Amino acid sequence: MTDQLVEKLRKDRDLSDSELKALIEDPSHDAALTQAADEVRRQWYGDKVYLRGLIEFTSYCRNDCLYCGLRAGNKHAERYRLSKDEILSCCKEGYALGYRTFVLQGGEDPYYTDDMICDIVRSIKEKYPDCAVTLSIGEKSRKSYERYYEAGADRYLLRHETADPAHYSKLHPQNMSSENRKRCLWDLKEIGYQVGAGFMVGSPYQTTDNLIADLRFLQELQPDMIGIGPFITHQDTPFRDMPGGTLELSLRMLAILRLMFPYALLPSTTALGTIDPSGRELGLQSGGNVVMPNLSPVKVREKYAIYDNKICTGEESAQCRSCLEMRIKSAGYRAVTDRGDVKRSGSAVNTED
Repeated sequence: MTDQLVEKLRKDRDLSDSELKALIEDPSHDAALTQAADEVRRQWYGDKVYLRGLIEFTSYCRNDCLYCGLRAGNKHAERYRLSKDEILSCCKEGYALGYRTFVLQGGEDPYYTDDMICDIVRSIKEKYPDCAVTLSIGEKSRKSYERYYEAGADRYLLRHETADPAHYSKLHPQNMSSENRKRCLWDLKEIGYQVGAGFMVGSPYQTTDNLIADLRFLQELQPDMIGIGPFITHQDTPFRDMPGGTLELSLRMLAILRLMFPYALLPSTTALGTIDPSGRELGLQSGGNVVMPNLSPVKVREKYAIYDNKICTGEESAQCRSCLEMRIKSAGYRAVTDRGDVKRSGSAVNTED
């Protein structure tokens, strides 16, 4: 029997708030949602899963977000910084493995000045001109974003975390604001980046209305990438005893996003694999089409502990390409390492291209 609500979302890429609420809260739609999301992602991207080489280059952060293990107030965190040469070494290894996108991610660390970031980006682009460089280093001024873009950065990831200002204030210190986070995203989009936003699923105090607000904000922004994942606690944060986000709701929201934003690049995140051994495969089957293996030096991976039990070795390793590719294949897809830029128009895709 056809699920009329799911089919309406697939056709219109939109629903009323009350219809979205029903879809988000009622698990009886899940099977139809998953099937529709997979069909739409295959229409736009075939069976391709894009691999991005992730380099977590600093675990220092000036912010004190209540949910994050890297928060400035966590005195138990093991901190590290990678040098430019270490970052370039990660890129060299990744390039040899076939990666054509490098994601430089870190806490908001003032040690890395704009000059340093621009020098690193410029050096990567000079050595690997056929590669895309993605930055994920938090809230900056528009001038800083412009400088990174001029240096050669192609993409920028900045999850908005929650679009509701009142909810945002419950997750962040007073010196941070939802308004400024959104300002950053609009600046990035206007400058010309491929922009990624996103939110936590099941974060403390989150309601269905909050999730709907997230979807409405994304409709306004129309980002190229949308990264979501379940909230996972960290023992050294004020939210250590809060319940975590569930796999079921995370997959449901991923499928909804695929139907609302069929063109988008949607990661199947490490967090999904942390809360369930098959989480990332299930994420791919719910509309995801990006996986980000870790290129960071093995010695620092466990130190980038944004939440407890984060996957940092074994099949998460970029070196274990065959392991990862087999898992992706087992889910019904094919790992590819090209740049994988966003597609803004959909058509039947040749899965062998």
